[in-house]
Amino acid sequence: MPDAAGHRLDSGRAATPGWRIGVDIGGTFTDLVAVDPAGAINVFKVPSVPADPAAGVFAALEHAAAALRLDVTGLLGSCAVMAHGSTIATNTLLEKKGARVGCLATEGFRDSLEIRRGIRENPWEHREPYPPVLVPRYLRRPVRGRIDADGSELAPLMVEDVAAACRHFRDEGVEAVAICLFNSFLDSRHERLVSDELARHWGGQWITLSSQLAPIMGEYERSSTAVMNAYVAPRTVGYLRALNDRLAALGLARPILMIQNNGGAVSVDQVAERPVTLLLSGPAAGVGALGYYARAIGSDDLISMEIGGTSCDVILMGKGKVAFTDQLEIDRYHVVIPSVEVHTIGAGGGTIAGVDTAGLLFVGPRGAGSVPGPACYARGGTEPTITDAQLVLGRLKPDTYAGGAVRIDSALAEQAIDRAVARPLRLSREDAAAGMIRLMDQKLLHAVQRISIERGHDPRRFTLVACGGAGPLHGVEVGRQLGCRRVYVPRLSGAFCALGMLHADVRHDYVRVHLDRLDGADVARMDGIFAELETQAKATLAREGFSGQGLNLLRALDLRYIGQQWDITVPVAGAHDPAAIRTAFEAEHDRLFGHIQPGGTIEITKLRVTGIGALAPLDLPAPAPATAPAQPLERRRIWIDEKSGWAETDVFDGAKLAPGHSIAGPAVVNEATTTVLIGPGDRLDVDAAGNFMIALRPVS
Repeated sequence: MPDAAGHRLDSGRAATPGWRIGVDIGGTFTDLVAVDPAGAINVFKVPSVPADPAAGVFAALEHAAAALRLDVTGLLGSCAVMAHGSTIATNTLLEKKGARVGCLATEGFRDSLEIRRGIRENPWEHREPYPPVLVPRYLRRPVRGRIDADGSELAPLMVEDVAAACRHFRDEGVEAVAICLFNSFLDSRHERLVSDELARHWGGQWITLSSQLAPIMGEYERSSTAVMNAYVAPRTVGYLRALNDRLAALGLARPILMIQNNGGAVSVDQVAERPVTLLLSGPAAGVGALGYYARAIGSDDLISMEIGGTSCDVILMGKGKVAFTDQLEIDRYHVVIPSVEVHTIGAGGGTIAGVDTAGLLFVGPRGAGSVPGPACYARGGTEPTITDAQLVLGRLKPDTYAGGAVRIDSALAEQAIDRAVARPLRLSREDAAAGMIRLMDQKLLHAVQRISIERGHDPRRFTLVACGGAGPLHGVEVGRQLGCRRVYVPRLSGAFCALGMLHADVRHDYVRVHLDRLDGADVARMDGIFAELETQAKATLAREGFSGQGLNLLRALDLRYIGQQWDITVPVAGAHDPAAIRTAFEAEHDRLFGHIQPGGTIEITKLRVTGIGALAPLDLPAPAPATAPAQPLERRRIWIDEKSGWAETDVFDGAKLAPGHSIAGPAVVNEATTTVLIGPGDRLDVDAAGNFMIALRPVS
């Protein structure tokens, strides 16, 4: 039923009550996935609107409703779940468009934000400046009073200092305040008193307590996280509330669910106090999709390489578990919030190429975005991009690109590459385009190696999941260079994260500092802390409608050898078993660092509880098996790779491929949301779920 820009797959599964909608705002496209009550999956793509992200959401909804022969009110009125991933928090930070922030710090510690970790991140570049501090010194106000290292009050809080700071903040037009007091992770009484004084005398609504947001050791990291939360809060929460209100006015009966850094969903009301947890909203949704495809493939070892128009996001799942970190870095600012370990580089279909002053070809990190977009979009862009190169090499076809949602012009792509790359390097147009693709493939290869080899994983035992609108064009070459045997391309690759949002459960993470030895630990005290954290998790999830069987609680310990600085998180279940915990810790330590300390003293540093509210599972459709061999749509001349060069190649319509079909490379598959390139000697098989598994030939 949907038109060329809306693509539907029919499902035979039982009907679910209401529509389920996932919306992912990317740098180039806004993707919308709508699953109807009968189980049919519909995918829509519209250009993003960077100046007004909500405009992209409503454009996608209007486009979807029209294609489905509904109105927006009817679609939203029958929606059971609407999940959303947005880059609004990230863009607020990157574009430095956040709030005017004031900071209250313990006397003597107001410069922690400026001192940072006391080291240079790049020891070889002494002239490289640090990123600008988000709170200038005159807005960082000292407060007398001190909590000691054991959590006791060493000196009482001087409330007159807070009152003076309130007057100063009003005079300076401060919009948000971060409270970052020393040792507040041990006892938050002073921060709570400061918050009460601010509420009485300052009058602003955006107050962040570091002890509530990030109750961990590390004065700088905790302060940096609190300040960043305050910085992004007004713009991010304002966007979310306005979007939620407008959707409600159009008929949406349930609040939208936002995707957090940890890959889980959260209601707008719950995230309003913690918008910093949305810095990876969008890319982190890949966790939900990876979990589904792991079951479809029958493998627990996957690496997703999701390439859109602006960036490439890489996530690794090893033995069924995605790596997490609480040491997130965005634009060289540090955040200590539990997050999916995503490695992101500026490499996508809209990545710009050119020749530098040394006469060398470069690709990225700048991108053309959706405005003006690649040169071939005919929207005013003149610089050549990877999409332009793919078009020149015959891999893309103007009338099938993005399912027909965007019309592209080959002549404009050729002109851009000639002007900016081919003529300066004295190359043919085709060789220039091929050079752009080769350099792009190397950047992607290094990105995957960063999250696999550099984390102690052998990529040869993983299946590479090539996804996003541009991922399947690069998947076979990157997978081959990694030594992977298989590359998996989801049928709805171009909406990978939007679909992943509908696989995400509601999730909340809680942490408490607790220093103890693993052997001889005070188990009763640990159980008491775990119980407190679990009570918090249950209360939060209850407010979101979860209880009983729909609620799951997970425990974990952060551990390290005595004298180490960094922790390793180890899940725990049941009664305290030091021997089993040691075994799990040392196995992970050996994988990460290549050694253990036999008999070494292990220290507990933090206790963690994760509360999960399980949403109804979403099953993707299982199409009918093939009844006849696959037939190519056409043959056309395509540049395959550096070794094979140009070749007359079969081109298949992905919509006509069914389980049981098999295609020998070289070949191209035009899928609804992407284009799949199959190399010589490779073989594509359509699995039972209708997705594409490519068996790779070894590197010769």
